[in-house]
Amino acid sequence: MLERGASELSNVHIGHVSEIEAGTGCTVLLFPEGAVCGVDVRGSASGTFGIDTAGILHVVPYAHALVFTGGSAFGLESVFGVMRWLEEKNIGFDVGVTKVPIVCGAVIFDLYVGSHNARPNADWGYRACESAVPLRNGLMQGNIGAGTGASVGKVLGMEHAMKGGLGLACVELPNSVFVFALTVVNAWGDVVNWRTSEIVAGAYDRLRRNFINSMEVVKVRGGIGFASHGGLQSTTLAAVITNARLEKWQATKLAQAAQDGIALAVRPAHTMFDGDTAFAFSVGATGANMNSLCVAAVEAVAQAILNAVTYAQSVHGLPAASNLRQWA
Repeated sequence: MLERGASELSNVHIGHVSEIEAGTGCTVLLFPEGAVCGVDVRGSASGTFGIDTAGILHVVPYAHALVFTGGSAFGLESVFGVMRWLEEKNIGFDVGVTKVPIVCGAVIFDLYVGSHNARPNADWGYRACESAVPLRNGLMQGNIGAGTGASVGKVLGMEHAMKGGLGLACVELPNSVFVFALTVVNAWGDVVNWRTSEIVAGAYDRLRRNFINSMEVVKVRGGIGFASHGGLQSTTLAAVITNARLEKWQATKLAQAAQDGIALAVRPAHTMFDGDTAFAFSVGATGANMNSLCVAAVEAVAQAILNAVTYAQSVHGLPAASNLRQWA
C-alpha cells in the first residue's frame, strides 16, 4: 500500500540530509507544480516558518515545499536553502518580476542528541532538494532526515528516553484516492500501537526493563519543573498528502484530522512541552468525500508514527524499539 500510494503521487518528491554522528538532519517535500496547503498547530512549544501562507484567508494559493528539520529554531535556516533551489528551478509564486517559492517549515528539538553545535543550515536544505527523488522511490524510515536525532518518552528526562524517527504510511480510499502520511516523531510522551494501545517506545526504566507509562507520570506530576528534563524539547510533526482535490479550507480540515492521528498514537499529545504541528497538501484533481479523507488521515498518521519508532535504530545511547531487549 505504501509503495502504490506513493506511486500515485508522482509529482511529489522527497529528499533528506542525515548526519548520524551529529544526531540531526532535515527532510524536504517538493511540490514543483504547487500544492493546496492547510496547517494546524496544537502543541504549545512549536517552531515554524511560513505557515501563515497556508491559512484559509491568505491570498497565496499554493505551497511549493515543506521542510521538517532538526536543530530547533536554528534549523529553520535550512528553509532558505530550499528556497534558493526552487528559485534556480524557476519554481514559485509569480509576482511579475520573479517567482517567489512558498515554503513552509517546522522544527524538532534534537540538540541533546549527538552534537548541539551541528544544525541543519541553508546548505543542508539545498542538499536535501538535490537528493530528492519521487516519493515512490524515497520510502526509507527511522533514522533518516529530520528523524535522525528524534527521541521519545522524555517526561522523566533523556536518561529514560528512547529513539524516535521518521515514519511513512498510506491509506487507500475508493476510486484510487490515496492519503499519504509523513511523520517526524520526537514526542515528550510515549508512542503506542494505535490498534492495541500497547506502548511500543517511550519512557523506559532500563534497570527494571519496563515502560514507565508517561500518561500515569503526567497525571501525578503534571510536568511542573520538567523543563530541565526534556520539557520544551519535544514535538511530533505530520504531513498528509493526497491526490484528492481540495480547497484551502478542506486542506485545513484535513490537517486538523491529522492531529487526531497524533493523539491516537502519542500519549500524551499536544502538551505544553510539545510543538505538535500538522500539514495537509492536495496535489490531485480526484473528487473524494471529506469525512472519508479525514478518517484516512487519522489512520495514516497514527501508522506513520508507529512506523517511525519501529524502524528506528539505537544511536547515541538511545535504545530503540527494535533492540530493546539488549538494554539493561
